[in-house]
Amino acid sequence: SGIPDDVVGLFKENKITGSELLASSMEGLKMIGIERAGTLWLLLEEIKLLKQASSDVVTLIEHSPYCFGKILDHLRLKQLHSQGFVKEPALPTVCDLQQSRFEKVVKYYFPGDSAKFILG
Repeated sequence: SGIPDDVVGLFKENKITGSELLASSMEGLKMIGIERAGTLWLLLEEIKLLKQASSDVVTLIEHSPYCFGKILDHLRLKQLHSQGFVKEPALPTVCDLQQSRFEKVVKYYFPGDSAKFILG
């Protein structure tokens, strides 16, 4: 990336963790010795992108027992069907408010064509 080696050294020297990096601001970056305006702007933009990526993952993992329940119920029914105990299950029915989240969770844990197994 375009981050100078001396800046990377400052992060190491100050033992900056990932969480601390995400919480940092212009003033915080200056406190650890980063002075060049262009470098500060670049770092702030990269931190913003990391926050966005991080929040997407957190949303997928931490939230929505509802979505996981729907996925597990469907997988259980598919297994029972494969053993001849029940007829072919319909695709999961998800309330409108959870539809977008459900699709994100499924696509995260079942990437590519494997998501069709649950989404249809």
